[in-house]
Amino acid sequence: MNELAPDSYVTDDGRTIGPAVLEMKNITLRFGGVTAIKDISFDIREGEIRAIIGPNGAGKSSMLNVINGFYHPQEGEIWFRGARRPSMKPYEVARQGIARTFQNIALFKGMSTLDNIMTGRNTMMRAGLFSQALWWGKAEREEIHHREQVEKVIDFLEIQHIRKVPVGRLPYGLQKRVELGRALAAEPKLLLLDEPMAGMNVEEKEDMSRFILDVNDEFGTTIALIEHDMGVVMDISDRVVVMDYGKKIGDGTPDDVRANPDVIDAYLGVSHD
Repeated sequence: MNELAPDSYVTDDGRTIGPAVLEMKNITLRFGGVTAIKDISFDIREGEIRAIIGPNGAGKSSMLNVINGFYHPQEGEIWFRGARRPSMKPYEVARQGIARTFQNIALFKGMSTLDNIMTGRNTMMRAGLFSQALWWGKAEREEIHHREQVEKVIDFLEIQHIRKVPVGRLPYGLQKRVELGRALAAEPKLLLLDEPMAGMNVEEKEDMSRFILDVNDEFGTTIALIEHDMGVVMDISDRVVVMDYGKKIGDGTPDDVRANPDVIDAYLGVSHD
């Protein structure tokens, strides 16, 4: 029987949660005189589903943008896989193994599902521009390999029937699934999901929840997600960090967060005597 690594544990459903893969230490982000994130610290453990919640304007998407290198905090440190991360651009962060989806769908609407998901492999392509243009040698072998990996993602997400359809013609729920597929094609170690179920109906949310759980379970992918549907958050998350007006007001298991008076106040707009 294999022994668990230090700081690791097994969940009730048999998944192994490892030590912290990402640590956000005292992060502060300002835009001019506005503080979007104020002195927030939390970690994301390997193999877990970590939710980031809070009312509108709490700074949740700004936090994801800090994690993926789009924003650079004025204060604090980011540690990834045990090493302090220097200031990086998004493509450099992607090469480290961090991929994300966006609150507003960011797909190439005129391109097919297959071609959109193929763009998720861009950071892994090594062939030169000349050989790519001629499609021979290394470039040919490389594209065949990438195409095989993309087809596996398409099968996993059960979207074979739309593989050649331009995504601009797809319903909203399927577009969100294609965007998830593009992120998965990058084979991320850490997957960031920004409101993956926004605008979906009940059936679409159930499908997306199932895929998120399957990605975590079958691929072992660590997931951090922003989501407003509290039913979904409480059902699929291992731990939850709560933000309000740029500050952290709660952090713990779903049950811990659900019982936290500060979290209740932030969502219900009430105060305790």
